[in-house]
Amino acid sequence: MTGPDIICPVCGKLTELSFDPTPSAPKPKLIIPPVEQPKVITLPEVSAVARHLIENIERVIVGKHPQVTLAVAVLLAEGHLLVEDVPGVAKTMLARALALSAGCTFKRIQCTPDLQPSDILGDTYLDPQTGRTEFRFGPLFSQIVLVDEINRASPRTQAALLEAMGEAMVTMERVTYRLQRPFMVIATQNPIDQEGTFLLPEAQKDRFLVRLSLGYPGLADEKQMVERFQLRHPIDSLQSVTNPDRITECQHAIREVPVSSEVCDYILALTQATRRHPALLLGASPRGSLGFYRAAQALTVIQGRDTVTIAQVREIVQTVLTHRVIVRREAPYAQQGAAEVIQGIIDQTPVAG
Repeated sequence: MTGPDIICPVCGKLTELSFDPTPSAPKPKLIIPPVEQPKVITLPEVSAVARHLIENIERVIVGKHPQVTLAVAVLLAEGHLLVEDVPGVAKTMLARALALSAGCTFKRIQCTPDLQPSDILGDTYLDPQTGRTEFRFGPLFSQIVLVDEINRASPRTQAALLEAMGEAMVTMERVTYRLQRPFMVIATQNPIDQEGTFLLPEAQKDRFLVRLSLGYPGLADEKQMVERFQLRHPIDSLQSVTNPDRITECQHAIREVPVSSEVCDYILALTQATRRHPALLLGASPRGSLGFYRAAQALTVIQGRDTVTIAQVREIVQTVLTHRVIVRREAPYAQQGAAEVIQGIIDQTPVAG
């Protein structure tokens, strides 16, 4: 079909326009599928993950159910663990079994007085082939890190852990590196042999969510352990029962566990009491209150409950607060230990409401 004549503005020629009267086919529309929302893990599913972790770890650690449960609670609460006990009671095995069960990367740092911060964090080196300076990551860049005999490292080396434990990052040469989640430090120390050691400063202790002791096994448990280990060590055949992404989902779900105002007031009353107690030179910090709150949430889910109770708070007071306080050395408090003082605070602190 022809249309009107027009004059070309460039050459001045008369041009007849034409067009096709048949309608053009509609252009296909771009259809974008809806973004799939990430699946939110439920609290019963978190409880099941924790139960599988505990059962798997107990294939290696015999007769220490409360301690294994606490270690899993610390992992789910995004905290760090200090294990203080004599040699040979499976402190290292607990860390390895937890890492293997969770499917996390694992590194062990054996502390000595000559250990340098760069031995933990990593260092920069010059690549002779490219001429470029590159950063070589140290063992701290793992998801679960065992710092064995931490009190044998110098204060300078101990301080190299502070940023990683507090903010899950490492700064080297004015560059900050984020650590992979989940991230957990498990440190051990021997409370008996103190020769040639360096006491952990309070800032370091305060970054550990829980301090626990494994202790010697009972007769029946030790017999079971000997028989189980007869042919080979169970750690050699231990398989993971979950993965790091699942652990991270569990950590996020733990934050959603409801805590009543009454229970929250009781947690804060206990921590506040440590700051006013006459026998204590130093009380628990606000970081301690936050950790106390999160540990109670984690333990609640592990036990299969929906809300935090006063009984669960009382169950973990000693392991969460004792290492955060300092007892006065002068009379009449010199003979008291931190655990005794904390127990007195528990007995004297009324439940709100």
